Parts: sequence; C-alpha cells; structure tokens
Amino acid sequence: MRKWMWEAIAGFVPVLLIFMAFMGLNVVPLIFALLMVGAVFTVLKMRGGIAIGAAQERKRKKAGPAKLTFEEIGGQESAKQELQEALDFMVRHEEIKQFGIRPIKGILLTGPPGTGKTLMAKAAAHYTNSVFVAASGSEFVEMYVGVGAGRIRELFKEARTRAAKENKDNAIIFIDEIDVIGGKREGGQQREYDQTLNQLLTEMDGIYSTEAPRILLMAATNRKEMLDSALLRPGRFDRHIQVDLPDKKGRMHILELHANNKPLHDSVSLEKVAEESFGFSGAQLESVMNEAAIYAMRESKKEIEQRHLSMAIDKVMLGERTDRVSTEEEKRRVAIHELGHAIAAEVVAPGSVNQVALSPRGRALGYVRHNPQEDKYLYTKAYLEGQIIIALAGAAAEEIYYGERSTGSSNDFEQAINIVHTMMTSGLTSLGIVNMEMMTKEVLMKENAAILDDLADRSKQLLLDHSAAFDKSLEILLREERLSGEQFRCQFGDSALLPA
Repeated sequence: MRKWMWEAIAGFVPVLLIFMAFMGLNVVPLIFALLMVGAVFTVLKMRGGIAIGAAQERKRKKAGPAKLTFEEIGGQESAKQELQEALDFMVRHEEIKQFGIRPIKGILLTGPPGTGKTLMAKAAAHYTNSVFVAASGSEFVEMYVGVGAGRIRELFKEARTRAAKENKDNAIIFIDEIDVIGGKREGGQQREYDQTLNQLLTEMDGIYSTEAPRILLMAATNRKEMLDSALLRPGRFDRHIQVDLPDKKGRMHILELHANNKPLHDSVSLEKVAEESFGFSGAQLESVMNEAAIYAMRESKKEIEQRHLSMAIDKVMLGERTDRVSTEEEKRRVAIHELGHAIAAEVVAPGSVNQVALSPRGRALGYVRHNPQEDKYLYTKAYLEGQIIIALAGAAAEEIYYGERSTGSSNDFEQAINIVHTMMTSGLTSLGIVNMEMMTKEVLMKENAAILDDLADRSKQLLLDHSAAFDKSLEILLREERLSGEQFRCQFGDSALLPA
C-alpha cells in the first residue's frame, strides 16, 4: 500500500507542475522547494539507515560471546594470571569492601596483533559472570559532531540495562583498538575525537557513582604509546597488562588446542613445529594448523603429516607459492644470493641451515629456512653482528659473482639497519651509552655507515674463504632447485665452520 502511494505521488506531482506552468503560473520556486525537501528527506533517511545499521549491530552483539574460559586460551600464562588477579576485585567485592579498597575501573591489554587480547576479554566476562558488551574504536569515529560521544553514552547505558535485565551484578565493556579514540589530545582546534575521549573519561569517572551494576572497562591496543596520559592514569585504567608473543611452551599449548579437532599422523611432532615457529603469534599458529589441514585435504590424505605442517609454516612466514617463471640468469642470481645467506648462517651458527630453495613464495624469489634455535630475548654485540653479516651476505655474494648488487637486497638492508639501531640504543657501538634524541643525524649516519661497511667487508671475506663449498652448493641448487641442510653441510668437507 505504501509503495503504491509513493508511485501515485511521483506520477501526480510532475503532471501538476506541467499544468500549472501551462496556466501561466511561476513554478520555479515550487520546484526549488520540492528539491530542498527531497534533499533533506534523503539525508535524514541516510542517517536513519546508519542508525538502524548500528542498532542492528548492537542487537547482534547483545547475544554476547560464546562461553570462553582462560584454559581455552593457549600460552600467555603470565598475562592470564595477572588478569585473573585483577578480576578477583570484581568477584570478591564484599571482601575488598571491608578493606576499603577502591574497585578497579579499567584494564588495558597491550601487545602485538594476534596475541589473544580479545579472547582474554571474553574469558574475563565468563570468569566474573558478567554481561559482555563489545565495540571497536572505529565505531565511534563520525563526521557528525557529538555522534561519537553519544555512542559512548549508549554503550555504558546498554551495559547497565543488560545487567539489570539479566540479573547480573557485573558488566564488562570491551573497546578494541582504543587508540583510535584515545589518542593524545593536541592543543588548538577541538576535534571530534577529543569530544569522544572526553565523554569516555567522564563515564569512567562515574562508573562507581552507583553500587550496581559493577562495570569494568577493558580495552586493547598495540600502540600504547599513542594513548592520552589522562586515559592511562590510575583511577581510570588501573592495570596495564602486556600480552606478548608466546614462548615455546606457550606455542606448544596453542598448537595442541588447535590440533584437537584435526587428524594428525602418529609421526607428527608438535614440539618441532613449536620450535620452528619462533616469533609466531597465536593467530599465526592457528593459521599454520589450518593451512596444514588444507594441504592434506588437497592431497586426499586422511591425516596431516609433518611435511604439511612444515609447508604451512613456510606459507604463513613467506606467503603462498607463486607461478612466477624466472629466466635462467635471474634464477642463477637468486641462487647466488640465497647461498650467500646460507653460507654466512652456517659459519656464524653451525647446523642452523635447514634448506635452501629457489621456489618463489610471496614476494621472495627464493629463501633459506633455518633449523629451530633456542628462544632468545637478550642479545650480545657478537650475536647481533653475526645477524648483520648474514643479512648482508646475499648482496656480498652478488658483488663477488657479478660485481654489483640487485634490488633483491632491499629487505636485507632494512633488516641490517634495524639491528644497527638496536645496537645503538643498547649502547653496543663506539658511541657508547647515548640519548638518541640528543644525537645529530650526521653522527648517527656516520656510525651506521662505519658498522655496516665493516661487517659487509667481513661478510664478503667469509664467502671468499668458503668459495669451494659455495660453488659445489650452487651447482646442486641450480640443478635441483632445493638443497637440504644435510646436503649443504656435506659440501664443506673437513673445513672448519668458524666465524671469519
């Protein structure tokens, strides 16, 4: 019926205007007025549509997260323990009231992407038997003034309403990517972001103006340094919990959790996968198990084998294999470049090379895969210099064989420069212990160039000292396009693998 009415109006109005013009009346003001009314109606409809979409999204979130416990989150034992201790203030509220302890208002989870910050917030809701209301920082960013602040008010109102409706004493509000709205405020012109942040601070200050429900604000970010100091002070975000990349034990736990619903071959060693995946986040480890299952399915295998897991690690680390076809000359240059890395790695850390391959993956035309190493969190000057030598060895090999470098070394140089920066900030260079902000760019560039030039010369000399092993390995790699670690080490013969 409503659609019929609109069609009738759309047909009647043009006929009326034509008739009025035929009768000699001035219809221009009327047409202009109709256009203005139509524009206003369109804008209101668009904003209403946005509001309806936001309301539907909030309605979807009202169902809350699936029940998730801390035991179902792999690794992060230290972060989970610290979080549970903070949450006990909500669980044991009568006890803390007797001691006159102020309840915690906010918990900030910081750490790299994919480490499980959102999962920990959901587990916190289950642990405290709380209503869980979630939002992302981007949801509060609007071009219209006051909309973001209004949504903050709605978020806290929704938490209180749902807690009353579900007869729960606690509510947890989780804001992901809080750095979007909680960034440092600048002087001068007032921004819409500042209005939203001001409203959030006001709501946090008034959390315990009423006894029930008890509201806890949890937030996550991987850019804590960008947050405004007013947000981080005690009395707002009282606890800052670091959620780091998992160690070997944590990676093993995560892999076991994701392997529960997957058919693994009896020969599969998840411990080996945990060793080979140093530096992987929980999300990347989940992807490794998923990709391994896909590889097994493609081959019509009933169980996931160790090689599938090894292939999955390569894919997550380097990307999928590509069908890129290289010319023979380009293939030879890539082989020389990768063997430069491999020779240097084997000399610096004997037994470290797992394989050298020419198969293109992602943006890489070839790669060197290393054997599992012990997790390291402290680095000496000798170790960092060794890593720089390995990074520069690819370009050094090209210079020896071709007399010039190629663009394939750009990532290697970036890695080497980052390591030099780490050495400088750690006081491991001839500059000694310095404040980097007080050093001029010229001094830093001079020290950077001196370190890299010296290590580049050492890298080139190292390759020349093992030229016989290099040439034998190059012949096999060009022929078979893959060189295992055992084959590679056989080419060294009786020569001592000691740093040059």
